[in-house]
Amino acid sequence: MTNRTALVTGASRGIGRACAAALARAGARVAVAARTTDALEQLAGEIRALGREAFAVPLDLASPESIKEAAGRVAKDFGRIDILVNNAAITRDGLAMRMKRDDWDAVLNTNLTGAFLMAQQVLPGMVRERWGRIVNIASVVGETGNAGQSNYVASKAGLIGLTKALAREVGSRSITINAVAPGFIETDMTASLPKDLRDKALGNIPLGRFGNADDVAAAVRFLASDEAAYITGHVLDVNGGMYM
Repeated sequence: MTNRTALVTGASRGIGRACAAALARAGARVAVAARTTDALEQLAGEIRALGREAFAVPLDLASPESIKEAAGRVAKDFGRIDILVNNAAITRDGLAMRMKRDDWDAVLNTNLTGAFLMAQQVLPGMVRERWGRIVNIASVVGETGNAGQSNYVASKAGLIGLTKALAREVGSRSITINAVAPGFIETDMTASLPKDLRDKALGNIPLGRFGNADDVAAAVRFLASDEAAYITGHVLDVNGGMYM
């Protein structure tokens, strides 16, 4: 990935942070984006300590203006964006019968529309260069469904559909669009779950353990590499076998 520039959204923690570090170790220049800039600056410093270039950029995926500005800043500093990892996402869980329209809109706007708008920003440059990688972070629940998360599930299922549609649109330009669908991953978001829910989830995983952010990052790094040049429109499950 030497001389490639990667932009990772939601890079301030968890899966996004691990993806940024993995791409940097693979040789890419990495732009890390999120709403919390303090954590981004710390991550950028750690990447620079590895001898790699890093650039922190504020990004709010709920804002089309913020998306356009962030992509423009990265392109100005690094010249172009070769790899996009659409990782940033939010949850606002609740039963469908009681879900507020604002909670539905917020999740779809960030998780799905935000990812689409990010792709729109980077695709013209990838088409000109006739090379590009977009990796969308979906979720196992986008494949299985999950009670109490109709908005989140819809956004992740939509992201899988978006992946396949874009893959067909730009494949002739040597641009690949793939998705990674994590299962139960140990992050700040999952650490607070009650023990009974964690035990139940663990019982449904054939490998007998929860995943970690590095498991997901390894899949993202592969799909962003030259070795994955003949893979597009694919959903790579990283879930320990909980969904097959």
